[in-house]
Amino acid sequence: MCGIVGYVGRAESAQEMLLDGLRRLEYRGYDSAGIAVIDDGQLQVVRAKGKLGELESALRASPLSGSIGIGHTRWATHGKPSESNAHPHVAGPIAVIGNGIVENFRELRERLSERGCRFSSETDTEIIAHLIAEESRRGAPLAEALRGAVAHLEGSYAIAVLDERTPDRIAIAKNAGNPIVAGCNGEAAYVASDIPTLLPYTRRLLILQDEEIGVVRADRIELFGFDGTPVEREETLVQWDPVQAEKGGYERFMQKEIHEQPRAIGDTIGARVLEDEGDLELDGIELEPREVEALQGISLVGCGTAWHACLLGRLMIERLARIPCDVDIASEFRYRDPLVGERHLLLPVSQSGETADTLAAMREGARKGARTLAVCNVHQSTLAREADHVLYTHAGPEIGVAATKTFTSQVVALYLIALKLGRLRGALDRERVRAAGAELRSLPRLADETLGLWDELEGVARRHMHAGNFLFLGRGFGYPVALEGALKLKEISYIHAEGYASGEMKHGPIALIDEGVPVVIVANQPSVYPKVISNAEEVRARGGVVIALVDRDNRDCDQFADEVVRVPATQSEILGAVLATLPLQILAYHVATLKGTDVDQPRNLAKSVTVE
Repeated sequence: MCGIVGYVGRAESAQEMLLDGLRRLEYRGYDSAGIAVIDDGQLQVVRAKGKLGELESALRASPLSGSIGIGHTRWATHGKPSESNAHPHVAGPIAVIGNGIVENFRELRERLSERGCRFSSETDTEIIAHLIAEESRRGAPLAEALRGAVAHLEGSYAIAVLDERTPDRIAIAKNAGNPIVAGCNGEAAYVASDIPTLLPYTRRLLILQDEEIGVVRADRIELFGFDGTPVEREETLVQWDPVQAEKGGYERFMQKEIHEQPRAIGDTIGARVLEDEGDLELDGIELEPREVEALQGISLVGCGTAWHACLLGRLMIERLARIPCDVDIASEFRYRDPLVGERHLLLPVSQSGETADTLAAMREGARKGARTLAVCNVHQSTLAREADHVLYTHAGPEIGVAATKTFTSQVVALYLIALKLGRLRGALDRERVRAAGAELRSLPRLADETLGLWDELEGVARRHMHAGNFLFLGRGFGYPVALEGALKLKEISYIHAEGYASGEMKHGPIALIDEGVPVVIVANQPSVYPKVISNAEEVRARGGVVIALVDRDNRDCDQFADEVVRVPATQSEILGAVLATLPLQILAYHVATLKGTDVDQPRNLAKSVTVE
């Protein structure tokens, strides 16, 4: 949820402009903040852990002057919240702020250490400052130094850089999904990580694309590719009303929230994976190894989308922690007189933390003696307050009624819990957790790549929007994904859609397959791929239309599919399930909008169901 702001102009103090921009970014959530200003050729930095009030107090004690600066609100990804881990990070004359994740952070840190670099933080962003400083010492001007540095980076990021030797410009860069924009108003130029932050100052903006660098001066902005080639792009004139500004330029909240998933996933992972230690630090969860070893079972409960997340959670926990799990629709949990007690863990999952049936299920489990560990998106919600432990998803506000980013964030949070339980129980060694952590670091980037299917899936939707029924099939981790895909389609397009375990098709659902019935098959799980192919062939033999979701490397799916949607391949089927979810959300969105339904507020539905 990190936020970036920058200012270069004629104002005597950039400090107030930067603070104003950071206040506009507070909605994103953060754990520390800081600004850097160049004054009389000297770089000055003030940072503080906590909310902006702490930074403002520090600046009242030590105000900064100067007409150019950058500011940042940070959500931890590498290193716990602290003043030393707050941005900006400094290396010699260079100050850097950044959003996103540098996936090869550890390898770069080792190489830089061998070359004599000394680090004052645990962050990946400080690596970038040192890389730029190295290029600068070789005589490269700021833009060239930044270009040389990004050539070493792997991951998803947005960066803003100051060099005290060139106090008339800010350099910025973007790769794979983390937004950054800049604009001039004739007297000054501004930089931010989202468009609404800049609208009070200018409505003429340049929006960086992936693998682009910008040089921002008070009177002009220049763009270059990572290869140094100049980029010519017309300014975008933004004429949003307040509601459009809240939507961030997207037509609908659901569209915006689908595109926020790389960020939401990254923020949910945060600094919770300690790759060096091969362990996890899950804030809000204080379970001892003896408690976990003594567990007889775990019960996961949720409603709707959260129940689908629970189904994936069961697969993850049983596979990684080797603890027996059961999953209940929360509204049914109490009525089966569940066999839970002191040696059980109850895991309720809810976006809002106010879902009545989920609260009732948690209270029933607690009454019977079970410990409770909630997964929730809203701080200080009823669920969070009443649970013994809570892990927040950090997805940010979700306005659209149909859950998108909160679902994928819940799945990631449950994966973190499964890994932690596996470590506490001794089922996973450090190397396994390190490998899982490395895979998780790549997930925001892979999610951003998957969003690149947006236009392709609009074509798929257009060809099948008039179908009266859809079926969704999956096996293993693909089965809950199929359920979620069917739910998304039915709740926003009002088309009848059902999700099934693929092996159940012959036990009834095959009777529904007729000429032209679209059947979406989740087939990016290698361990069950041959079985899924068999199901697809059965569908086509009866005239059904197969829409297959497969790994990008798959080349034999054209033999059994009418439509093929390719997602990035992953080593982990768990993470493959997260990526498979995104195309199904996009497909549902396009079908619904083409049919003219209200995707943000579908009929008969509410965002939070607070009655039983």
